[in-house]
Amino acid sequence: MKMDLKYPVGKFKLDGEMASMSDGWIEEIGALPGLLKQAVSSLDDEQLDTAYRPGGWTVRQVVHHVADSHMNAYIRFKLALTEENPVIKPYEQERWAKLPDYGLPVAISLTLLEAVHSRLHTLLSGLSAADMERTFIHPESGAVKVGENIGMYAWHGRHHLAQITSLSKRQGW
Repeated sequence: MKMDLKYPVGKFKLDGEMASMSDGWIEEIGALPGLLKQAVSSLDDEQLDTAYRPGGWTVRQVVHHVADSHMNAYIRFKLALTEENPVIKPYEQERWAKLPDYGLPVAISLTLLEAVHSRLHTLLSGLSAADMERTFIHPESGAVKVGENIGMYAWHGRHHLAQITSLSKRQGW
């Protein structure tokens, strides 16, 4: 069976009850910064500037994207927990990946991700069952429950980590 280079862990799907899965997802979110740092720690600039698949982002862009995406997620969680069905602002991730800050050393985004995830993990670990049912409105996707969004971001981190680790394995790094 051929590996899907774009989605090495498959696409996100909600399997089972959110309540029974949320603790595991929250722990995944807490562990991501360390795993991502470990995955890129031995890579040099040439390797960091290698696309994980033909037509895909470079490892460097992936790391910066995860930091940007998870900062947005943190704000979305806070909005959903403090407002009634807030409409969130989507962003053009493909365009963001072309901005000058995506050329910075990955250590900057790894530090940022560690800080965001420290706060995010603490926030999510303290949620009640009622909090998990709160929603925000995504203009393209409609209503998204906090509990489902936890799963989506656990998957998101796993997804991008696997893009990097599978590239490293394929390249023998």
